[in-house]
Amino acid sequence: MIFGELIAWLGDPAHWSGPDGIPAQTLLHLYYCVLSVLVAALVAIPLGVYIGHTGRGSVLVVGFSNAMRALPTLGVVTLLVLGFGLGVIPALAGLVILAIPAILSGAYAGVRNAPADAVDAAKGMGMRPIQVLWQVELPTALPLVLGGVRSAMLQVVATAAVAAYVGLGGLGRILLDGLKVSDYAQMASAAVIIAVLAVVLDLALAGLTRLVVPRGLVMAARRGGSDR
Repeated sequence: MIFGELIAWLGDPAHWSGPDGIPAQTLLHLYYCVLSVLVAALVAIPLGVYIGHTGRGSVLVVGFSNAMRALPTLGVVTLLVLGFGLGVIPALAGLVILAIPAILSGAYAGVRNAPADAVDAAKGMGMRPIQVLWQVELPTALPLVLGGVRSAMLQVVATAAVAAYVGLGGLGRILLDGLKVSDYAQMASAAVIIAVLAVVLDLALAGLTRLVVPRGLVMAARRGGSDR
């Protein structure tokens, strides 16, 4: 049975050593994911915060995010490879494009839905717009911003296997190597490891959220989401 074969494949010491082993490929997969989400965050968070604070281009955010979510990551990566050749850049660019919508939407929604009474109170105290942003809107937006990052990370972890299609490593390489020789145990093992990695990263980001965001803000963000 496939379950027994999966256990046997994962239990083989040969698969846990060397540059093609599970630890090395998992670290490479993790590198792709973290780097892609980091670059996406550097682009999407400032843009989302600006649009949420000013209200300019809010309609474009929805359309842009929906359009980018509809893009097939493998198609984007293939197109970039045709344009720029094989390498790390095309694959990472495709993953960055995949990660941007969730982070952009989280940053925009977090700032845009800052408590109106708190914003009005800050303005009534004579705070300038930049002070309102930094001292009121951004702190209350943090739960949704980090929620967008968590969502983007899960999507990227699941999709980073496409990097193997352009000759890169990572867990997708193990999956494709198994596909070439019809080794279903190897393919299933790679899928299981990807799933475990996604869970571990999600738990890590959830722990980070609990550390940096006061519980009251998390509950308020959840209530705000359910009200909408």
